[in-house]
Amino acid sequence: MVEVSHNFRMEKNKMTEQELLIANDEYLKAGIHIGTKFKTKHMDNFIYKTRPDGLSVLNIQQIDERIKLLINFFSNYNPEDIIIICRRENGWKPIKLLNKITGIRCFVGRYPPGILTNIKLDNYTEAKALLVVDPWPDKNAVGDALKIGIPVIGLCDTNNQVNNLDLVVPCNNKGKKSIGLLFYLLAKHYALKKGLIKKEEDFKHTLGDFTED
Repeated sequence: MVEVSHNFRMEKNKMTEQELLIANDEYLKAGIHIGTKFKTKHMDNFIYKTRPDGLSVLNIQQIDERIKLLINFFSNYNPEDIIIICRRENGWKPIKLLNKITGIRCFVGRYPPGILTNIKLDNYTEAKALLVVDPWPDKNAVGDALKIGIPVIGLCDTNNQVNNLDLVVPCNNKGKKSIGLLFYLLAKHYALKKGLIKKEEDFKHTLGDFTED
């Protein structure tokens, strides 16, 4: 595994108390904090409480903090150096829109086996960083990233294992609105940091573009 976790911690320590990337109410409406009835020991530190119905609730402050870390980390790379993988259909729309806005390469649906490792394939793809929307259905992509030694970022719900991930972004990684909100924030702030837009007001896409059918 690439030893980048220390860098993420350093980045985190540099951060001062800041406002959330988006209003707390928007996080709540998207359900980005609503987990599952199952939780792993890996995700326990991100869980705020367990509801009476058994669903785990993630800490919104930590979600926001990790999204900021993700944005800051990706801003070190050009869009062609990043790959996002999403087998889960609920993430296809916002990821395709992010690709259109930023140029970050995305693969939706079934991950094409060996595209990161087999140079003989016509669709062989070089990358310097990988993001998976769910480490379980996207596990083959995680495995290939480990083989070539690039950092792996995973969106993780309360039921996810986080082995082999360099950065965990806790969130509801199953809901359309939750995934849409996360990629709306990533697209807007990556575009801002890379100079694709000069200020937030120049971002012409709305949250609804990423979350509504």
